[in-house]
Amino acid sequence: MHPIMLHIVFPSIMPALFFTVAAIPVEMIGCRTRGLLALAVAFVSMLAGIAAAVMAVRGKAKDDPESSWWVMTALILAVPGVALLVLA
Repeated sequence: MHPIMLHIVFPSIMPALFFTVAAIPVEMIGCRTRGLLALAVAFVSMLAGIAAAVMAVRGKAKDDPESSWWVMTALILAVPGVALLVLA
């Protein structure tokens, strides 16, 4: 699989999902449900971001050229967590 698909496109689904949930009107699914969904998406994204950061650190230690892709993945996956802190 191409690195752009694996490290850019697939992780970008989490921020897109987070902002989609945040943009849903409260009257449609309720305030509590919307908040819990946003919290769950941000939590899963942050866990995956931490795993990607660990992979990046391991790759940097071994001088792996693919480690910069893992850094990008970690940064993309951190967006929902940061947005949750900013929007809350």
